[in-house]
Amino acid sequence: MTEQLLAEEIHTSVLLEECMHFLAPGPKKVFVDGTLGLGGHSAALLTRSAPDGRVIAFEWDENALARSARRLVAFADRLTIVRRNFAELTETLAELGVDEVDGILLDVGLSSLQLDLGGRGFSFRQDELLDMRMDNRRTVTAQSLLACCREEELADIFYYYGDERQARPIARAIVEHRVKESLRTTGQLVDVVSQAIPKRFHPKKIHVATKVFQALRIAVNSELENLARAVDAGVGCLKPGGIFCVISFHSLEDRVVKRKFRENQLLEVLTSRPVTPSPQEVAANPRSRSARLRVARKTIPLEGERG
Repeated sequence: MTEQLLAEEIHTSVLLEECMHFLAPGPKKVFVDGTLGLGGHSAALLTRSAPDGRVIAFEWDENALARSARRLVAFADRLTIVRRNFAELTETLAELGVDEVDGILLDVGLSSLQLDLGGRGFSFRQDELLDMRMDNRRTVTAQSLLACCREEELADIFYYYGDERQARPIARAIVEHRVKESLRTTGQLVDVVSQAIPKRFHPKKIHVATKVFQALRIAVNSELENLARAVDAGVGCLKPGGIFCVISFHSLEDRVVKRKFRENQLLEVLTSRPVTPSPQEVAANPRSRSARLRVARKTIPLEGERG
């Protein structure tokens, strides 16, 4: 199987129809896809906004950007792809001469491409270097965090970003291990985590190192900070009546979005509870099972509030 075929097979856009329902793409509309990935959501937006709708897509990952650009070449005249994080939304749109957009879509977290094609230590299924950068231009890696952070800092990362109840003994074990040998690979980290947690506390439904890997990835890529910045920036970039959709995959992300949507007086929350995939979608794409979609609309100011 070629790498290209593998990428196509593993890519399934989550909650696609639900997002299209809220965003209502059509001619002359302009949308931001803040997480292009392999381009599934952008393809739907471009197809349904023909002949002159436009998408401005953000993508950190150089590999994903190149693949999606090839996939979406037929839409090249209506698609602008920028290799930036969605937290840079305001300045990017200003540089492109775009004042306001009709809708914004963020699909946050780790993509199937990053997980399945491997090579950067996102998964413990293969023994790889502990990198975990979504953008290889960044300087901080998982390996450097494990080497430099104090025990208390590591424990906080595992607890707050991974909800890992054994954060302190894991952090202690890492610090003790790195005195003898640096932690460079996913296999080494899995061994240290497995040995640090007593067998009776090993989770039954997930791998014992799952939460540690999640926490490191979030810390390396400043994911929660960037998500909070993106929501704040996005509201200012929306037209009155514009729609903001965010798909998240774990509670930390979802809490950030829920709080940001509710606190912003310019937003009307359209989803009192997050929209989740149908049983049919979960059966077809098991990875969608934890997806949660929250949607808000930028309010239209009253006549007396204009100007």
